[in-house]
Amino acid sequence: MDKIRERLTSLRAEADAAIARAEDAEAKNKKLDHELMQKDQEIVSLQHKIANLEGDLDKAETKLSEHKGAKEDEESHRSANETLTRKVALLESELDNAEKQLRETTDKLRQVDVKAEHFERQVSRIEQERDQWEKKYEEAVEKYNKSKAELDELARAMEDI
Repeated sequence: MDKIRERLTSLRAEADAAIARAEDAEAKNKKLDHELMQKDQEIVSLQHKIANLEGDLDKAETKLSEHKGAKEDEESHRSANETLTRKVALLESELDNAEKQLRETTDKLRQVDVKAEHFERQVSRIEQERDQWEKKYEEAVEKYNKSKAELDELARAMEDI
C-alpha cells in the first residue's frame, strides 16, 4: 500500500504539476491571444495608415504631375515671352526707322511746300504780267485799228482829191 500511496502521491503531484502547467499554458495562451488581438488591431491600424499614405502618395503624384505640367507651361510661356520680346524690340527698331523716315519725308514735304509757294507766287506774278501784256496788246491792237481806220480814211480822202 505504501507503493500505491506513493504512486497516488506521485500521480497527484504529477496531476498538480500538469494542472499548474495547464494553468500556465492557459495564462500564456490568454496572454498570446491578447497580444494577437493587439497585433491584429495594429495590423488594421497600419493598413488604415497605409491606405491613407497611399492616398496621400496619389495626391502628391497628382500635384507633382500638375507642377511638372505647370513648369512645362512656364517654360513654353518663357520661350513665347522671349520671342515676343524680340519681336517687340524688332518692331521698336522698325518704328524708330519709320519715325526717322517720317521726319525726313516731312522735312522734304515742307521744302516742297516752300518751293510750291514760291512757284505759285512766281506764277501769280507772271499771270499778272501776262494780263498787263494782254491789256497792252489789246490797247495796241485798238490803236492800230484806229490808226488803220484813220489811214484808210486819209487814203480815201487823198483819192478823192
